Amino acid sequence: MHGTHTLPVGPVRDGALDLLKWLALLCMVLDHLRYVGLSLDGLYVPGRLAFPWFCLAIAANLHRVGKTPFNGRYLGWLLLFSVISEVPYRLFIEDADTLNVLPTLALGLLVARGWQQKAAVDRGLALIAVTVAAVFSSHLMFGFFGVLLPLAMLLVFTRPWYFSLLPGLVCVAANQWQILLNNDTLVARLGLATCLIAPLAGLVLLRHAKNVSPLPMRRWAYTLYPLHFLLLLLVRQAIP
Repeated sequence: MHGTHTLPVGPVRDGALDLLKWLALLCMVLDHLRYVGLSLDGLYVPGRLAFPWFCLAIAANLHRVGKTPFNGRYLGWLLLFSVISEVPYRLFIEDADTLNVLPTLALGLLVARGWQQKAAVDRGLALIAVTVAAVFSSHLMFGFFGVLLPLAMLLVFTRPWYFSLLPGLVCVAANQWQILLNNDTLVARLGLATCLIAPLAGLVLLRHAKNVSPLPMRRWAYTLYPLHFLLLLLVRQAIP
């Protein structure tokens, strides 16, 4: 710890981390409700919390394990469900021009882990991930900056709270900020502001929700990603 202004204080408890993941999942579902055929554009704003909070969860996990050897199962599950989720994602988001979000998170995990570790294999995988993100940025949800966001989150853990502005700016860059600025609507402006403050909001939650005990998010939770697309697809088809 580096004083009273460092976020979060001490190791992150599972309860706070599980709460963060559940809230990220909720925000993602709210965001995707915009595609069921109703006029719900305002849900874009809470939807901007989902991706940075999933990235923060990755960073929190890496921060907790520290310098221990890399657990390939974490990456393996992300990659497996990247493949499983692509068809439900395409069925629901009919005009999708990127892959689903899990490949971005998998690459982001490799980049953040490579920065954290000194081992040549970790650094090599991180370099490959950065290269893939740069070359195929237009095919990745949240693009190149989305891949950098878990690393930006990780860098804040041992620094004063105001360093959360860094991942906030990376989050803005990952969210098509030029389109949002040009749009100049209330929803667009609130979306930009949400991207900017999402990292700090998540860090505050991790610090102050240490005593909560939500349902633990274990490996079964990966199935919620493809399943929510299928459920929302049924909702859309049920709406007259």
